Amino acid sequence: MEQSTGLKKTLTPFMLWGLGVGYVISGMYFGWNLGLEKGGTLGMAIATVAIMVMYVTFSFSYAELACAIPKAGGVFDYANTALGKNMGFIAGIAQMVEFIFAPPAIAFAIGAYFNAFFPQVPILTSAIAIYFIFTALNVYGVKAAASFEVIVTVLAVGELLLFSGITLPKFQSANLIHNNFPNGWSGVFAAIPFAIWFFLGIEGVANVAEETKNPQRDISKGFGSGIFTLVVLCILVFISTVGIGGWEAIVYKNGKSGETSDSPLPLALSMITGSNHLMYHLLITVGLFGLVASFHGLVLAAGRSTYEMGRVKSIPAILGKISPKFQTPANALIGNMVIGIIALLSGKTAEIIIISVFGALTLYIISMVSVMVLRKSKPEMLRPFKTPVYPLFPIVALLISCVSFIAMLIYNLKLGLIYSGIVLGIFLLYKLFKKVNA
Repeated sequence: MEQSTGLKKTLTPFMLWGLGVGYVISGMYFGWNLGLEKGGTLGMAIATVAIMVMYVTFSFSYAELACAIPKAGGVFDYANTALGKNMGFIAGIAQMVEFIFAPPAIAFAIGAYFNAFFPQVPILTSAIAIYFIFTALNVYGVKAAASFEVIVTVLAVGELLLFSGITLPKFQSANLIHNNFPNGWSGVFAAIPFAIWFFLGIEGVANVAEETKNPQRDISKGFGSGIFTLVVLCILVFISTVGIGGWEAIVYKNGKSGETSDSPLPLALSMITGSNHLMYHLLITVGLFGLVASFHGLVLAAGRSTYEMGRVKSIPAILGKISPKFQTPANALIGNMVIGIIALLSGKTAEIIIISVFGALTLYIISMVSVMVLRKSKPEMLRPFKTPVYPLFPIVALLISCVSFIAMLIYNLKLGLIYSGIVLGIFLLYKLFKKVNA
């Protein structure tokens, strides 16, 4: 089965870094700025620092699981081993929700960036076209071309550094202070999902463990270098973007209020160079590469996650079928695309991001519990990489994840109920299906 799905051991630590940063890098280009509307500069900054701590501790803890159980199912396999099939199923569905709902938000951002370059092309048209193109390519047989991902990731990282180099000389501390805590502490909690968007997807590194040359050694290096790069970029982008004209200027299209924007970096840069400058167009062009890298990577991860659960018949087995013509998980990819386009048609980027984040936080909570349960129930398990400062790291990650989940429920109750309905509904169907076929 591994041969038919193309799971060959080809990935090196540098490629894992490229994939890890590539999955996430789109979060630097859009989405996070919507958190400024909730918390202002200070509120968003407090939320972001807390989430940074969560991701650093989570990444090192998750790396222990990925090295000990190097399987493509990720948290689905970890929770199955630690907590049993029911929790494994819930973890797998949460992972699917994260990976299926993140791409439509990124597709919308690709459309927004493309629209800034070619105003005559509607945002939704570009976004749907991107979905069809990349799903078709993956069905046809395009694998996770790590070399391609690394190239576009390096370009996107370089562009963010260049953007910071242009904007930081124009930085004014007054812009960070102005109206920086408009909603008080409630704004901090409301900004959490958008702070998470800065880093969402880094856990996808674990899903390519079976394709890594030496997973027991290289996965931890990929996680460590990836999270370090993302923390540095997050700080640079946050300070340099807000420091140009204040948070309102990169949240609202008219710079003061009204309709929010999915392209904060071009808004910031246009205040320095204007919208016809070479550097402005370069940012949009390379920014598109960064968004495409994340979109492509998450479409692949979503396809693998859905296929893996279909293959073991935790969800309809048709989703776990391989295309006899192309030898790819075509049914899973097409099914994910249909759900993604339906979400895309809603036009609600912020809401899509929040549902994806609910899935991610569920994954984080279950996986951190799994780390600690496995340490007690399977102390003899081979652990080539062990979480540093154990048990502090998984406990810190678990606590911040739980607080974030509760805060998101309080401030996004309707979306939380929709997410819970999706997970519980699929779980009940799963139990009914298993009972009927028992």
